[in-house]
This record gives sequence, C-alpha cells and structure tokens, in this order.
Amino acid sequence: MIALSLAEIAEVVGGQTHDIPDPSVQVTGSVVRDSREAGPGSLFVAFVGERVDGHDYARAVVEAGAAAVLGSRPVGVPAIVVDDVQAALGALARHVVRRLGTTLVALTGSAGKTSTKDLIAQVLQHKAPTVWTPGSLNNEIGLPLTALSATEETRFLVLEMGARGIGHIRYLTGLTPPRIGLVLNVGSAHIGEFGGREQIAQAKGELVESLPAAEEGGTAILNADDPLVRAMASRTKAKVITFGESDEADVRAENVRLTDSGQPAFSLHTPSGCSDVTMRLYGEHHVSNALAAAAVAHELGMSAEEIATALSEAGSLSRWRMEVTERPDGVTIVNDAYNANPESMRAALRALAAIGKGRRTWAVLGKMAELGDEALAEHDAVGRLAVRLNVGKLVAVGGREAAWLQLGAYNEGSWGEESVHVSDAQAAVDLLRSELRPGDVVLVKASRSVGLESVAQALLDTGAEGEVAAR
Repeated sequence: MIALSLAEIAEVVGGQTHDIPDPSVQVTGSVVRDSREAGPGSLFVAFVGERVDGHDYARAVVEAGAAAVLGSRPVGVPAIVVDDVQAALGALARHVVRRLGTTLVALTGSAGKTSTKDLIAQVLQHKAPTVWTPGSLNNEIGLPLTALSATEETRFLVLEMGARGIGHIRYLTGLTPPRIGLVLNVGSAHIGEFGGREQIAQAKGELVESLPAAEEGGTAILNADDPLVRAMASRTKAKVITFGESDEADVRAENVRLTDSGQPAFSLHTPSGCSDVTMRLYGEHHVSNALAAAAVAHELGMSAEEIATALSEAGSLSRWRMEVTERPDGVTIVNDAYNANPESMRAALRALAAIGKGRRTWAVLGKMAELGDEALAEHDAVGRLAVRLNVGKLVAVGGREAAWLQLGAYNEGSWGEESVHVSDAQAAVDLLRSELRPGDVVLVKASRSVGLESVAQALLDTGAEGEVAAR
C-alpha cells in the first residue's frame, strides 16, 4: 500500500486510535487479514468470523512488526477501532485508489472470470506494472485488500468482481470505481440464489452502469456472442467495445482451431490490426477469455501484435483450473476442480475430448452447487454430454447430484461400466488406481464444496497409498 500514517488512516475510516504512542507512524507494508502474513509496517485487519476472532491475534501481529490493528474493539496494542471493520476496509481502499489514479479495470461474468482476469493481467504486464486479484478473492473483503496492494508504481489495477445477488457489484464498484468494465457472460452459476438468468443479467450489468461516460474515458467491454450481455450496451453511458466470434464484434477471432494437444489457436482481429495466437492454455473456451483480454488491451493502447504475443505466452496463474499434468507413466491428469457450473462443466468436457483424442478418457465429476430448481436438469444434461463427446468413462462422485449425472449418461446411451456412481473421493481414487493405464486422460471437476482436488492430487502422488479425506 502507499504509505499512510495511522492518523491519516483513522481519519479516512472514521476510527479512534487506541494505544498508539505516535500517530505519525506510517503503514508501509501490506494490509492483511491473515495474521500469518503480517510483517514490518503492515496493517492487520481483525475480522470476527464464525470460528476465529482476528482480535485474538493482535499481539502476535504487532510482535511480528505490524504497525497497528484495524478492529472493532481495543486490543491492548496499537489499534484503530471502528464500528464496522468491513466498511472501514472499503473506505480505506476507496481512498487509496483515488490517491493513486491508476487505470482500474473491473470484470464480472458467470464463468471464466478468474481465467480471464489472469489473462488480462499477464497481457497488461507487457505494457506497465499491473496489480490484479489473486485467485478468486472477488468479494467485499478480497477486492479492497487487492486494491490496497497497489503502489505508486502500479499503472493498471485489474479487479475481479463476483456477485450472489442484486446490488453486490454496485457495492463493489462504489469501493473501487472502474474506468473499464468487462462483462463476460450470463450463465447458470448461482442461478438458484438469483432466481433466473434475467436476474443474473441485472446484477452483472451493474458494472457497466457504474462506468464514467464515454467523454470521461469510460469503456464497457461486452461479449457480442451473449445476447444478455450485448443488451447491456443500453445500460451505460460509456463507450462500448464488443468481443467475440461474431462478425460484428470489434475484437474477434477467426479460424479458431485446437492443436493436437488441445490448445486453442486463432487469428486475432482488432481495430488496429490482426495477428495469430496459439495459447498455452487448454480448451476452446479460452478463446472467448482471450478475446476479452485482447479488447481490454486494445482499449489501453496495445497493438494486435503485442496482444497476440502476450496471449501466446500467458499461462494459468490460479490453481486447480485446467491444470494439465502428465505422470511418469503417461497418465494425464486435468485438475479443474476449483469450481463448476453448467457452462464451465461443458467447456471442461469438450477440452477433455480434445486433449484425449485417440486416448481413453475419464470424467470424474461431482455436484454443481447453487442451481436451485435447475439442478436436476443441468446435472442430467452434463451426464448426457459426456456420452455425446464419447468420454470413455464417467465417474460420478457424491450424493443425489452425482446420481443425476450418471442417470443422464445412462439415458443418453451409456450402459454397463461406461458410467459409475461412487460415494466419495476415496472411492473414486480407489477405482481409478485400479483401472488407469498409461495414456489415459482424467478430468476432475466439481463445485468447490465437493473437494475433488483431493482426487487429482492423489492420482498425481503415484507412490502414495494413503486415504483421501472426502467432503
């Protein structure tokens, strides 16, 4: 974070100083909520959670060098005390972002946010120092913490914004007002909480509503291939740039294909020129993500050649997202277990089919959460798609949603041992260890709560015979 005195911070957040002998002492390190990350000059934000109270670690963080604690009660060490810690954190982020004057890029969407954010960051790094959301820390706590990691040298700040209801993105844009807003898609993720795709579109569109007008530099970047996103152009006063495979898109892909290893290649067309891209990532769904990143980079002055070079060099920055690893025995593990929704599940299955062309393929799949009344139909559809893509074997892991996956495969024409339902992660590992053979390709994917990354890890630990903790 930029250096601020404890007195300045207390004024910004509307807090009272306690046990601070010298209010002119500056916070010169990071703003953290994990006491293990506290160090010299840092500011520790003490939240009270269901299981852990951050205030209990106040003395330890100060002993580690933290300048002070931002909390909701005095703790016997230097502290700034506020009524609402979350609101204070947001106010501090808003103040710092305003002081820095960096170009802020915000993005949202039902699927692909984290992968696209990582692509944008890697492309913009070619132009100037860039700070971006680590992993999926895209909520009311993670977003301001990311913003506070920017420094005077930061030229671009790329922030992922998630939402679980109407008003969430409006709140986030109030903390860190973007100049460029990107909406990737409107899908089924969290449809059970929102109540329908129209409501999801309403929530995601809050991002473009928050942008400055075109004459003030505001730019909305919208997916031309998604009708609900394309329609958001009427909800913003910002300049609109579209991306997609549509001929009408401002930034588009032509001649899209997959390499023999399942990596996308295409010709990138922007208003400033065209250039060829061959990505290091796996799966055709990354073409749309790459085009979104290219549209942001074009708006920020990069040439088509510069963008294509950066996209071709970019890798995966966030764990458990299409991580492709080949074991010494020739078995390939595709760990995409961080999360799942119908759109990302279909994309992963298509990527499996491409990567495993001519080889035996396995889809180890689990529950897609928060689908509400759509859950049965969506799990059934994924099971059917696995059969249509000629996946060699479907291993459905878990309870009733897994049973629906297997039922969809069975009704589509899978029989015998082509699909199997197992109770938990350990059962899946036991099955795979007994049946995998060199050359097989295994996709592992489910919602985060299922914890199927343990299956992928167990398969990669080829010498391990220990049990896997199932969730």
